[in-house]
Amino acid sequence: MNMARKRNEADGKSRGYRLCLLLAGILLVSAVLLSGCGAPKAAEPDGGAESSSSASETAAVDDGDACVIAADDFSNLQLSDPTVPVYDRYTLSERRAKGLTTVMPDLTPYKEGKVVYLTFDDGPDDKNTPAILDILKENGVHATFYVTGQHAELHPDVLQRIYAEHHAIGNHSYDHDYKKLYTSPDAFLSEMERTDEIIHGILGVRPLILRAPGGVIGHFTKAYEPALKASGYVEHDWNVSSADAAPNHPVAQDFIDNIDGQTDQPVAAHAAIILMHCSEGHEETVKALPEIIRILKAKGYTFGVVTPMTPQPW
Repeated sequence: MNMARKRNEADGKSRGYRLCLLLAGILLVSAVLLSGCGAPKAAEPDGGAESSSSASETAAVDDGDACVIAADDFSNLQLSDPTVPVYDRYTLSERRAKGLTTVMPDLTPYKEGKVVYLTFDDGPDDKNTPAILDILKENGVHATFYVTGQHAELHPDVLQRIYAEHHAIGNHSYDHDYKKLYTSPDAFLSEMERTDEIIHGILGVRPLILRAPGGVIGHFTKAYEPALKASGYVEHDWNVSSADAAPNHPVAQDFIDNIDGQTDQPVAAHAAIILMHCSEGHEETVKALPEIIRILKAKGYTFGVVTPMTPQPW
């Protein structure tokens, strides 16, 4: 009887041990699934081990290389991969409240190889943006979406899909109103912060990249650039235009021809930043996109996403 009791006790301990292992495994898997967007390794900064340590304290490594989350001191933004989006876990108001830097550091532009950046402005909507996302997914390509706060509020589910599928998201103002945006740098930044807050409320992160509606030429004065840098933003215009917003109602083949011709020019030899749109009324852009991707692949381009280290288009 003592032997039977001992065997029962041993069996109970064994079952308890296996149960503990099972529970530990479940907890580990759950932690991985809920961890969200981590940060792949950045190129080692000149500051050496001290800078690397500072970055690692606030930006964990994610095996899926989904995105980079900026370190508290922005020390991990010099990347060696142009395909990984970059976001900040804090809004500007949160950075100020915590006493963290808001100033974008000087970064060396990424100029390796031949990279094309597909960019889509003015979304998201609930028709053309999802159709574009489907095409990008089918072709194994990532892109950059410059979104307005107004459209993000209307279609948060589409914004979440853009983020979940590892595209880059940029700030494109709240409602694209030139009269409000370009009265002063402070007015411009107020619009950007408003949109940041909306994006952060939906995703839990905010972008560090933005595009000025209509581009900077004719809109920015010399005062804008230092104001953007002080608030941690990097602006990118474009050097290749599909002209899909032209007033004469162009069609898909026009966009294909425009991009095909302009990407043969010297200015786009190493970094082509292509302007397209993904909002209401841009069904022809959706039609053109598969052929545009095919042509760019045939020309030897790889596809990147815009980050603070993306070279300027001019």
